[in-house]
Amino acid sequence: MAGNPIGNQELSTIVAEDESGTRLDAFLASRFPQFSRNRIKDMVLDGAVSVNGTPNVTPKYRVKPAESITLAAPEPVDPEPQGENIALDILFEDEHLIVINKPAGLVVHPAPGNEDGTLVNALIHHCGNSLRGIGGVRRPGIVHRLDKDTSGVIVVAKTETAHNGLAAQFADHGRTGPLEREYTAFVWGIPNPLRGTVETLIGRDPGNRLKQAVLKTGGREAITHYRVTHKFGGDDFAVAELACALETGRTHQIRVHIAHIGHPLLGDALYGAGFATKINTLPDSAQTALRVLDRQALHAAVLGFAHPASGEVMRFEAPLPTGMATLRAVLATNG
Repeated sequence: MAGNPIGNQELSTIVAEDESGTRLDAFLASRFPQFSRNRIKDMVLDGAVSVNGTPNVTPKYRVKPAESITLAAPEPVDPEPQGENIALDILFEDEHLIVINKPAGLVVHPAPGNEDGTLVNALIHHCGNSLRGIGGVRRPGIVHRLDKDTSGVIVVAKTETAHNGLAAQFADHGRTGPLEREYTAFVWGIPNPLRGTVETLIGRDPGNRLKQAVLKTGGREAITHYRVTHKFGGDDFAVAELACALETGRTHQIRVHIAHIGHPLLGDALYGAGFATKINTLPDSAQTALRVLDRQALHAAVLGFAHPASGEVMRFEAPLPTGMATLRAVLATNG
C-alpha cells in the first residue's frame, strides 16, 4: 500500500504455504489477534489492506502462498479517558455518588467513534482523579447507560463501594429492592391495551449490527411495562404518551419493545423507519416541533435506588427537556 495514513500503524505479513486459500479477513485476524475478525473486515472494506502493494477491499478474497499482506491499522487509542470541562446538570452529589440530568446528544462513555466529549470525560474533570478506574478504566463509575439521544436521569458511582452497591441493584432490576426506572415516550398510535407488559428475548439484529431485535431464540430476557398517560390526536393523527418502566436493562430495550408492538417512538429513525412519512399527518406546529427535536422522543424521567452507603431510598425526577416539552404542548393544543 502506498504510504501510511497519518495516525495509522502499518502491519505486514507473508502468507505461508499451509495458509493458501484462507479468507483474507480470517487470515489477518489470525495474524493480528489484537483486532476482532469483524474489525478486520471493516478495515478491509475501508481500503486499509493491500495484497502485494495493491489495495484489496474483498474480505472473502482467498490468499495465496508468498503474498505480502499489509494492514494500515489505527494506532491504539489511549485507554484512559481524560477530563474535559463540559457543563453538567447535577441533581445530587455527595462523596459516594453523583446524579446527573443528561442532555440528549451526550454519549455516556468513550467508545469507537466517540473517544472524547462524553459524560465520563466531564465527570473526570468534575470529580478529579478520585473517579479514575472505579469499575473499569474506560467506564469509571458507570453502572448503567442511556443512549446518546436519550435524555434524563443517570447515577454514577464515585467510590468502588458505591459502584458495587449500585451495580448489584441494577443487576437485580428492582425485583427485590427499591430500584425504579421510568421513561417518558411519545409513540405513533394508541397502544391497545392501554397498559401492558412486553416480554421477549432481545439480541443483536442479524441483519443490521447497529440494531437490536426481538429474537425467537438466543438473546437475553427483556421485560418492559408500559401505560398510556395521555392520548393526542384527531381525525388525521394519533399519538400516545407512555410511561415505560424497565424490569430489565437491555440495549435500546424500550425502543425495540415499543416498535415490536407496532408503536415506534416519534423521531426514532432506527426503529421507526417505516413510520417516517407519518410526520406529514401531524399538524404543522407538531411537525415543526418533531423536526426541531431531531431524535427519538424518549426521556429517562425517574430514577430511584437505595443509597449504597446509607441505605436511604432516593428518588430523582428530571423534567421533560425543552424539545419534548414543546412537542407535548403542541400535541395537546391540537388534540
